[in-house]
Amino acid sequence: MNMTPVKPADTAVSQRDIRLDFYRGLAMFIILMAHIPGNFLTLWIPARFGFSDATEIFVFCSGMASAIAFGKAFKTRGWLMGTARVAFRVWQVYWAHIAVFLVILTFVSALNHSGTYSKDYVGNLNLWPIVNNTIPNLIGLMTLTYVPNYFDVLPMYVVILAMMPIVVGLKNLHGFFALAFVVLVWIGANTNMLWMPAEPWTNREWFFNPFGWQLVFFTGFALMAGWVPAPPLNKWLAILAIVVVISTVPFAYFRLLNAYPELKSISQDIGFLTKKTDFGLLRYVHFLALAYLAWAVAGTGGRRLRPTEDGVFSRFWKGLLRVILKVGQQSLAVFVFSMAAARFIGFGLDQTGRSAFNVWSANLIGFASLVAVAYTAAWFKSHPWRARPEPKPLSAQ
Repeated sequence: MNMTPVKPADTAVSQRDIRLDFYRGLAMFIILMAHIPGNFLTLWIPARFGFSDATEIFVFCSGMASAIAFGKAFKTRGWLMGTARVAFRVWQVYWAHIAVFLVILTFVSALNHSGTYSKDYVGNLNLWPIVNNTIPNLIGLMTLTYVPNYFDVLPMYVVILAMMPIVVGLKNLHGFFALAFVVLVWIGANTNMLWMPAEPWTNREWFFNPFGWQLVFFTGFALMAGWVPAPPLNKWLAILAIVVVISTVPFAYFRLLNAYPELKSISQDIGFLTKKTDFGLLRYVHFLALAYLAWAVAGTGGRRLRPTEDGVFSRFWKGLLRVILKVGQQSLAVFVFSMAAARFIGFGLDQTGRSAFNVWSANLIGFASLVAVAYTAAWFKSHPWRARPEPKPLSAQ
């Protein structure tokens, strides 16, 4: 993860960073694993051993990528055109959310309607409200006031993106104003003052409160933009980060919590600091520690991620790295696909059983599908249908 300040987001930032794409790519694979129902491999994802998880990686890296993607527009074309650029992205993400919701709703409804399967696939995702009472909940879907838990990452992203012009505008006035806004909004989320309704018939809020999660997004944005300096890379900070990461394990790892009631009691007592919905303070501290260690492991400019020798292992790593980077570069397309793919894979496992072989095979098929989607999306973005310019003939001498 790049924590080295580069050109500010209110100046031109356009280069890719291998560290950003690498860690975002890893997050995509972890997120797919986490979404597959009954996947025992989720017992070993980072979320089981600490307060933060792959969602923080995704949101943090999205903030960094946004500094690259939108920074140039804000600087070279002004605040209004930069806002228009962000609005277009909000439009894309919004419709991606609607599409993935309808695809999954159609799939699970078809399974229930077939009468072949005993499992309630619609109820498993808490989608009976829109099936049984379509009109008000369809309105809720389109206005983002009906957001079942499985579908709340993209709506969160929509709201955070919409906040970007505000933060950039405040930064143009003074850095303190942007910092104060981000912190106060986060405090508002953690004091239950700012939240988004998840369904019309209760007071339940979105599982991912965007007003809390914007803190990690704009942390990534500010670091990539150079608004705040990166911490120095030294062994004492690395040791401190390791201590933070290790010390959280007893209060997060379920086996320890089940074995020692005292730890479970403490974990419950500090729950307001680790809660996922509003992005509690200890989640933030834990993630910053992990991000610092990831930055240190990658090395300056990501030099440790690049193969340095020729050989079988080097060629293998080079190929694997190329695949991970491609997935990280096409994260929106990959994430949207993974949401639906996880439900298809879960259904497949329901039919075949969850033996170790079947689960491993299903995950590997899922990973291969993400890679295929990433390369396909990149191919379409290259506009291959455009005519290539004809080479100019050499002038006669």
